Amino acid sequence: MAALSPASKRALTNLRAFAPPPTNYFKCPLKRRAAVLILLFADRGGDLRVVLTIRSAGLKNYAGQAALPGGKADTLQESPWQTARREAFEEIGLPLTEDKLPPGYTVEHLAELPTNLAMTELGVRPCVAYLKAPLPSARNPNPDAARDLLPKLDAKEVAAVFTAPFHNFLREKDEDPAQREVEGEWYKGSWHSWHESAWRMHNFSVPVTSSTSFLAKRPDSYTDPRPSSANPASTAQSGASKKPAPTKKSGMQPPLPRSFYRVSGDALAQPRYRVFGMTARILVDAARVAYGEEPEFEHNSHFGDEEMIERLIKIGRLSEEKKEGEILTREVIKQAKDARM
Repeated sequence: MAALSPASKRALTNLRAFAPPPTNYFKCPLKRRAAVLILLFADRGGDLRVVLTIRSAGLKNYAGQAALPGGKADTLQESPWQTARREAFEEIGLPLTEDKLPPGYTVEHLAELPTNLAMTELGVRPCVAYLKAPLPSARNPNPDAARDLLPKLDAKEVAAVFTAPFHNFLREKDEDPAQREVEGEWYKGSWHSWHESAWRMHNFSVPVTSSTSFLAKRPDSYTDPRPSSANPASTAQSGASKKPAPTKKSGMQPPLPRSFYRVSGDALAQPRYRVFGMTARILVDAARVAYGEEPEFEHNSHFGDEEMIERLIKIGRLSEEKKEGEILTREVIKQAKDARM
């Protein structure tokens, strides 16, 4: 394992020192609580990388999309950290306790970020952790966190796990010149209206190689649930490249169509994996905290959605049971914004 770079050391120090504001996560009922794990580790150059997954094509929600390991809380007593660790164990096989990790590996809980509001009306708490590899030894002369820990996947939930350069989520282009040769652009972004709010849709395309991406072993009985007419080569950006992305300061765009969120063709057949939406926003915010820098591209300046979650709870939204057809309409958001705090 290479020594951490000075920038990586500062990033971990900043994350350890981060004090999040009071959270409304615990005001959400159990069925509205979720957490994700931002798992960082050092590559051979000492730079930090983050672990992501490609969701299984057979899942009901967000099939084929890139995501951070995570999911819903099991009990009211389960902390966001416990939820994130449990889900990471279930999805990518990250052991829950240190004694189950390969010798010399440790997982440090660094920080928790403000809670985000998912489109499905969940409060999502990002938990940041550092996976520290051991020093070289006779038993493991070349420790590699990705190789040693990541290829243990649950194919029912996760089709692949891959890693991305953490600091690059503050940049408009690939920082590694070699990655710029991979077909596709690292970043595209645009402003869209989300119920009277300006929402910056970040759209990253992460280059993948055999050393940064690991596929789940599909059972013999596996059949792809998508229509056979889907052409894996029909889009290099899973539908995002059908029309040019707006440039910086291009003005507000209409709400994104549902087709934007669907993955066309085989997500795993692309030279780059697409990371967008709330997952991308969480990664941008985590990198802002870690490196003490603002991104090169435009972005929502506030961290998380604590105020909006509190306002929605105040007007009776985010209840234990979600009613049929219940969505966050323009009227609901306006009512929440007008509510006295």
